Amino acid sequence: MVPEERPGGPGAGEESARKVGDCDLLANSQHGRLQSRRARIHQQINKELRMRTGAENLYRATSNARVRETVALELSYVNANLQLLKEELEGLDGHVDADQPESGGITVPMIPLGLKETKQLDWATALRELISGHFGEDSMSYEAEIRELEDLRQATRTPSRSEAGLELLTAYYNQLCFLEARFVTPARSLGLLFHWYDSLTGVPAQQRALAFEKGSVLFNVGALHTQIAARQDRSCPEGASRAVEAFRRAAGAFSLLRENFSHAPSPDMSPASLSMLQQLMTAQAQECIFEGLSLQAPVAPHDCLAQLHLAQEAAQVAAEYRRAHQTMAQPPARDCVPFPWTKLAHVKAEHFRALAHYHAALALCDGAPAAEAALPALEQACLGLPASSAPRGPALPLEREARRKLGKAHLKRAILGQEEALRLHAVCRALRRVDPLQAVLVQALRRSLAKYAELDLEDDFCEATEAPDIQPKTQQRPEGRAPSFSRVKVADIFHRLGPPSVFSAKNRWRLSGPVHVARGEGGFGFTLRGDAPVRIAAVVPGGRAAVAGLREGDYIVSVSGQPCRWWKHAEVVAQLKGAGDEGVSLQVVTLLSSAPPPGPGDRRPALGMLLRSQKECGWETPVPASPRPLLGWNLKAKRGKTERRQSPAPHP
Repeated sequence: MVPEERPGGPGAGEESARKVGDCDLLANSQHGRLQSRRARIHQQINKELRMRTGAENLYRATSNARVRETVALELSYVNANLQLLKEELEGLDGHVDADQPESGGITVPMIPLGLKETKQLDWATALRELISGHFGEDSMSYEAEIRELEDLRQATRTPSRSEAGLELLTAYYNQLCFLEARFVTPARSLGLLFHWYDSLTGVPAQQRALAFEKGSVLFNVGALHTQIAARQDRSCPEGASRAVEAFRRAAGAFSLLRENFSHAPSPDMSPASLSMLQQLMTAQAQECIFEGLSLQAPVAPHDCLAQLHLAQEAAQVAAEYRRAHQTMAQPPARDCVPFPWTKLAHVKAEHFRALAHYHAALALCDGAPAAEAALPALEQACLGLPASSAPRGPALPLEREARRKLGKAHLKRAILGQEEALRLHAVCRALRRVDPLQAVLVQALRRSLAKYAELDLEDDFCEATEAPDIQPKTQQRPEGRAPSFSRVKVADIFHRLGPPSVFSAKNRWRLSGPVHVARGEGGFGFTLRGDAPVRIAAVVPGGRAAVAGLREGDYIVSVSGQPCRWWKHAEVVAQLKGAGDEGVSLQVVTLLSSAPPPGPGDRRPALGMLLRSQKECGWETPVPASPRPLLGWNLKAKRGKTERRQSPAPHP
């Protein structure tokens, strides 16, 4: 008799091992397919990059306008393919995207903006020359700082489409501000050639101004916000709200770029392109607001006022897209905007105008007669009359039959609008591949046709007059929000060089020392003022400090061999008091420029230098609209300096 196998016997072990082996084979096969797809995408990306390099060389070499136009068109195709391939590769690397939940419904697709691409940059040569030549430091001791800057810029070339990617771009932008304050002068740039590719056309652009690098990073901040917004699940109110906020921040970034920089060498950062992008992001934010209102509380068909509010919200979305489409279709924006974007904006304008008429028809046909107090709002929405000019008597038909005929006229306009949107969608080959868009348009048309068939009567021989336009109105205006760079705190990479107010390329100085100063009966013979770095406010004539060669206005940078460029006043005084009778060894810096260096609270000279530098480079930064807070700040700083002069620090 064959004994029975127990659960823990050899047979169970073999079965378990077989199952584990099958699972491993399945996992390995899935992993292998994933790796194969990654390899194919990398090959396609390399192919597109080679094509772009060849087209770029031809674009620079030729002077024929027709050839340049053809090459620019090819570069736009290559740029679009690269964006799609990189998005697909990022999706494979994430494998399971936790940031984008599965959509619970069909929504109209949004327009994300691709990031500007750049070439690798060699910071080392230029920074070493500046550090050793101007600052008098050993440039080899700053290799770690230079590598940190290069690694940070390299990471910003491929940021993740999340808050972490935004923080990375913001941190690099703040570092560029530190570099500009320390290394850039009105007469001299860093000597680096910043090379960026246009996001809309793929055409290369290059400039030696650091402002071009800052503007390109700011553009990518706005573009990354658009990608984050387009990835949100707008079938739920929370996702729609997040999309609204991201599109608002994108519009704010493009507005900030347009207001602060001009004459950019890249077409996507021209005032016309930035104005178009701002309008487009505002329209998409308005669309998300409409979707959020539709999802927050399902509107009953018999709720007349709620349906009219939705009609006005839809009309507002249509108006925003109509303005964006007009800007896209006119030069100079027409020459750089992708054609599918223009068509999609036109399709959405027709779609949401038709939705406005559909909701107005529901309010008239299914809703109960409105109260007398609500008649001005109804007249404003359906008849196009402003509330102030609405007549006292009821202008809307209160009889059921008259309301049905007016609602039928609105439905007729809704059907015609949806058919026009579908026709425009079919004309563009790129839009025909967007299945969710076609599904939304078809669903809206079928809904309008079903309602029209319900209202259409056999003995209805008199057609209603043309339905009036729906007046746009919104409960929430999506104003742009400028990016807040102060929320990401970063430390100056080249902090060891000293405070930029003194130790920058704008100032010239002479390093003296070490100077040995012995203590006398009255101390060392000088008084100190200020922080980081501490400044010699006065020197006693004939005292030990005067004999050693110290002068009023010198900055102390080293005490007994310890660097003190960032020390506070109290720290330097404590170090001097702790010195014995043998004295201390000081290193000081004497500024050679005739103008006094800016203090910690006075930023006007540095701001003026920045404005002149950007104007010389072709970039202009406007003066703040209201200089009163800045003026008050400077006056307060001057009063503080006067008080300190009246009561100088005691002799150490």
